[in-house]
Amino acid sequence: MKAKKLAALILSGFMAMSMMACGSSGDSTSTDTTTGSDASTEMKGSVEGELTVSIWDENQRPGLQKIIDEWSAESGVKATIQVVGWDDYWTLLEAGASGGQLPDVFWMHSNQAQKYMENDMLMDLTDKIEASDKIDMGNYYEGIVDLYKSNGKQYAVPKDIDTIALWYNKTIFDEMGVDYPDDTWTWDDFAAAAKKLTNDDHWGYAIAPSNNQDSFYNAVYSMGGEIISDDKKASGYDKPETQKAIQMFVDMVQEGSCPDLNTISESGADVLFESGKVAMVTQGSWMVAAFKDNEYTAENCDVAVLPKDAKTGKRVSIYNGLGWAASADTKNPDAAWSLIEWLGSKEMQEKQAELGVTMSAYEGCSDKWVNCTDKFDLNGHMKMLDADLVFRPYSKYTTVWEDMQTEKLKEAWTGDKDVKTVCQEICDSMNQTLSEE
Repeated sequence: MKAKKLAALILSGFMAMSMMACGSSGDSTSTDTTTGSDASTEMKGSVEGELTVSIWDENQRPGLQKIIDEWSAESGVKATIQVVGWDDYWTLLEAGASGGQLPDVFWMHSNQAQKYMENDMLMDLTDKIEASDKIDMGNYYEGIVDLYKSNGKQYAVPKDIDTIALWYNKTIFDEMGVDYPDDTWTWDDFAAAAKKLTNDDHWGYAIAPSNNQDSFYNAVYSMGGEIISDDKKASGYDKPETQKAIQMFVDMVQEGSCPDLNTISESGADVLFESGKVAMVTQGSWMVAAFKDNEYTAENCDVAVLPKDAKTGKRVSIYNGLGWAASADTKNPDAAWSLIEWLGSKEMQEKQAELGVTMSAYEGCSDKWVNCTDKFDLNGHMKMLDADLVFRPYSKYTTVWEDMQTEKLKEAWTGDKDVKTVCQEICDSMNQTLSEE
């Protein structure tokens, strides 16, 4: 019954999501002192069999596979990583939720976590965490920990944290005689620079209506607006500050500093950036691996902090974090927990950062991530950890109002409706969804 209930709840929201992809501090006094053959013997005596592991980002597979292979060597359990694209990933989980065959271990995201937790589809990790000498939830960013908690129970161990930063094309900046962005930039400076960086060969900036966490959400909160209230009961789209931020991006599109809706629908902001067609994008730290492996961006691009708002003085990064979760019905719960415990340990969180997989959800471990490549100065992302961090807006039915939000914003992008009208329509629709939660 739980599986059928979940499938019914999520059916309308799973098929049209855009990709997006993390508190308190605590010092860990627990260390893993079991190493070498002793650890191998102990682990092999407690777990066995095979596991399926599902993720959606091919760029993270190589590093994660190395980490998981180390666990397999010690445990004797084979763990196979399955990479499924973002949309198909959630379709896969939907089918698994309906048929009772979810992967053993998989990523959870803020868009979906509430529904899976509330419908008992995830393994309750609370007691296992309490008994662990490797996992102390006080060591992870609080927002990510709380995201994967429901009714006092913990259903996932934080995997990573992400920040948003301003990526820029040094070659285009040099060509157009514009100074590189720095920490003095305001959003007004940003918009002015985008105009100067635009010519017949490239745009100054690229944004799509679906680019929320990695784009306009940051400006909204920087300018004093909000997407959703703290209690998750009301939309913030009726606030003048929210509408001001949206207006800035719409103005940039309509004046030609950004690609129009048709262009950005055909080629996403990251694709245009990787091909030298735009001078700036705001992007998440999860894109470092892709930009590093792209010959053009590796040669021509770098990263800086996001602009701040001239009025509020706030420099905001919307942050998020994935969680390692396990199916409540896994046939191998001991092995599933053993792998999650391994992935969440300080040692493996450090290795994740060193390998350049992503920033670490374990506080203090991302310092190793900043040196994972010499292609870019990743301090642009690291400094955003010290900015005004705001957790990515979410509620129980995030995908419902977020998909609606994207569709409505298209009408502002094209100029079919003015920003105030569009924002009010989003607000009304969003409030209706929130009232049903």
